[in-house]
Amino acid sequence: MDFTVSITSQDVAKEEPLKLVSPNSPDPPETIFLSNIDLAVAFPVETVFFFEVPPDKSSSTLNISHRLGKAVAEVLLVPYYFMAGRLNFNHQTRRLELLCNNAGALFVSATSRLRLKDLGKLSLPNSTFHHFVHRPGLYKTLAETALLTIQVTRFSCGGFSVGFVTNHGILDGKSASEMFQNLASLCRGESIANQVLYNDRTFFRARIPPQIKYPHMEYVKLQDISSLASSFTAPNQFFPSPSVFSEKFTHKLFSFTPELIATLKEKAMKRCSSFEAIAAHLWRARTKAIFTNPDEVSTVLFAVDIRSKTSPPLPNGFVGNAVITAFATSKVADLVEKPFCFCVEKMREAIERVTEEYVRSVIDWLEVYKGVPATCNGNFYVSAWSKLPFGELDFGFGKLAHGGPVASGNDEFALLLSERRSVGNGGCINVWMGLERDKMKKFAAHIFEI
Repeated sequence: MDFTVSITSQDVAKEEPLKLVSPNSPDPPETIFLSNIDLAVAFPVETVFFFEVPPDKSSSTLNISHRLGKAVAEVLLVPYYFMAGRLNFNHQTRRLELLCNNAGALFVSATSRLRLKDLGKLSLPNSTFHHFVHRPGLYKTLAETALLTIQVTRFSCGGFSVGFVTNHGILDGKSASEMFQNLASLCRGESIANQVLYNDRTFFRARIPPQIKYPHMEYVKLQDISSLASSFTAPNQFFPSPSVFSEKFTHKLFSFTPELIATLKEKAMKRCSSFEAIAAHLWRARTKAIFTNPDEVSTVLFAVDIRSKTSPPLPNGFVGNAVITAFATSKVADLVEKPFCFCVEKMREAIERVTEEYVRSVIDWLEVYKGVPATCNGNFYVSAWSKLPFGELDFGFGKLAHGGPVASGNDEFALLLSERRSVGNGGCINVWMGLERDKMKKFAAHIFEI
């Protein structure tokens, strides 16, 4: 059943959003410092999880929305009180900050006339799955934009989905997955794993004066890109919709089996991770599809977790961004003509470049230039969702059929997701790629040149 189904607003009936406030919000409101690492990625992230329920237990999910909403309002928003706050632009510091004013998270109950099996193959990129998340709305000010929205949609078969919209500037992937896991634990009647969250991000303050000791090609100055990006740091502005550009692009899924991954690793001619092998291969294939001038420079960006690279290490329960963008770069001719091991070696060099001093240099560079990841001029970002424990999510009703981001409309990201398979048949990595249609044809021709 390798097909997608276009979901419309007629397929999903949504109730009015409920504003959920924290019973533990500080009074007077608390203001939390956001690091330069946070500010570089202050964009909305949409994630949706689909759960199957056996036919004989379909009635067990009739109250799933009530149960989940109650868990959020009464328990989750106690330690996660800041998720009921808002981003605020401080005119004195000229920075975004997190204002814990208890303006509220938004919760939506919805039903669908469709069955889960009517949605097609869930793992295929489907931008119309945005109907299963609640978007805070276009063209709203920071004060009007919730930092957490949750939508629970029950399907006619008894299966359901849970859709989240969070802000990457507040939670990175690991922190977001831990929050989802905590909510799932509450719905199963269990307690939150980590009752104490560490939200002090001042550890990542810039040095005075800033000490930029490395070139940082992985970021670009805001004044060097479109005004769209400036909306993240300008006062009283809005967040762009993830689907603004969707008409220009097409999305495809490319599946990397364990055998294919093993072949790539063998071609690397040195020990490397599955991520390094796949990302290097995507970089090479995409370069062939995107660039025509062999003297141009091609760059791949990806996240490196720095929790273990800081001294002292970050405490357990740290909820801010603890990942920075790393980059590998090369002339197009070298990427295309040299052996595959050259691409992998470039990936390895990029990872090994990220030391504690490099992290401090990144923070200082961002302090001076207010930049964002340089997904421009043909560069792209490989995001390894497959490393996050989303597959373990269990709300106590049925098994996870699929979980991942809602496909967006740009060509600047490639997403790596784990394929859910039967026991003994796992290890497959799905790659979501978005490209302009003519470039996608070229990419598809190169991706399995191994």
